[in-house]
Parts: sequence; structure tokens; C-alpha cells
Amino acid sequence: MATGYSQKSDRDLVLACQRREPAAFEELVKRHQRTVYALLYQLAPDWTDTADLAQEVFIRVWRNINNLRNPSSFRSWLTQIVTNIFYDELRKRPRKLPTVSMDEGIDDEEGSDGATRDIADTSALPDENVLSKEVNEVIRAAMMKLPEQFRTSIVLREVEGLSYEEIAVLTKTEMGTVKSRIARARLKLQEMLKPYLENSNSQAEISG
Repeated sequence: MATGYSQKSDRDLVLACQRREPAAFEELVKRHQRTVYALLYQLAPDWTDTADLAQEVFIRVWRNINNLRNPSSFRSWLTQIVTNIFYDELRKRPRKLPTVSMDEGIDDEEGSDGATRDIADTSALPDENVLSKEVNEVIRAAMMKLPEQFRTSIVLREVEGLSYEEIAVLTKTEMGTVKSRIARARLKLQEMLKPYLENSNSQAEISG
């Protein structure tokens, strides 16, 4: 039985879950649990209860899957649930002061056309699959220093590959603000990673 479900598409598994077939749900969990863990970790790398939050994600999936009208959009719906749970938890926890300033070089966070054009929309973060473990750790450490709202936006954009419009809907934020936050986060990450990259290049030149 499990083998049969493992051959099904996400869409077919969703339809089976809507018929309340537990084995189909088990396959969905197995297929997407790593994605959920990874997204939660990227959104909140300093939280220690990621496993509990991931469990809550799938509980909410099972309870609400009959409300998913387009089974083919399961992945984006799952991302929305993860993001909603993240924000629910964020509201419950003591707010931390940002560890870096995100206000340099821009006055209007609400994302007027001038504000978003003033910040170059630089290329996406490097694909972690081709980076060394050391560089990955440096990037994660830099991400942890970003305020939550900036980290959330850039994770949804660069890790999940969502459009600006989708991020605006998920975070209940104006699209101009989303663009502004992502642009600021990119610039701040580049600034924080610059010393490491320069040091790496210097070492490469010496060894060469």
C-alpha cells in the first residue's frame, strides 16, 4: 500500500488526504518534512523547538487540507502554513532588537518606486549546493543577524523561490515593502560577507 502511494504525485496524495486516507498523508509528510524543517530553520535559525513547530505544521495540514481547492498548489499552500506558524510564534516570543541596522541609504520602508529603485536588485544568493560547508556556516551566521522581517522575506525569495507578489500575500505586506526589505537584506548580507570573501581571496592568492 505504501509503495503505491510513493508513486503518486502530490496532487493525487492531496486528493487522497481529502478522502481522509492516512497512508496518503504519511507519504506527504515523508516527502516534505525535510523542506519544512529547512524552511523553519532558515526563518528562525536560533529557535530550539523547530521539531515541535514542524509537527504543528503537519497537524495543521491534516486539519485543513480539505480547504485546499487546488491540489496542484500544495507546495505553495504548505509554505504558507509554515510562514503563518512562524509569524504566530514570533508574536508570542519576546522581540529582539535588530543586531544590524537596515535603515542605511533609504528613508521609506513602504517601498515607493523611488525607494526600491535606489537599491540595486543584485543577483540572488549563491546556490548553497555548490558552496563549501564553511561558506554555508558563514552565510547562516550572517542571516541570523538580520531582523526577522528581512530574513523572512529573503528566505522566501531566495530559498523558496517565491515571487514578490506571493511573499506580499504570505507576509501580509505591501509588495513595495517586500522589495525594499529584500534589497536591503541582500546589501547587508553582501556587506557582512565581504570581509570573509576578501580574506578567502587573499588566502587563495597566497597559496597560489
